[in-house]
Amino acid sequence: MITASMHEAKSRLSELVKAVEETGEIVVLQRNGKPVAEIRPYLPPKKIRRDLRPEPSLRPILAPGYDPAEPLSDDEWPEDCR
Repeated sequence: MITASMHEAKSRLSELVKAVEETGEIVVLQRNGKPVAEIRPYLPPKKIRRDLRPEPSLRPILAPGYDPAEPLSDDEWPEDCR
């Protein structure tokens, strides 16, 4: 791990990035002696594999002869919507 002050990092940025690229080194940037940031090798995000399949136990079971697309009869509508 390489540590560098902000001023040093400004003047040696190309050299620090080259160390990160070639050796995989991590560079810690410091302000007033306290770490504030890191420069590390870029790792592309992993592809998330999703095997989504429906759970058979969650499948709705409708009453025999029930048609969900059938319109409501007049007596099934609420009073304020008739």
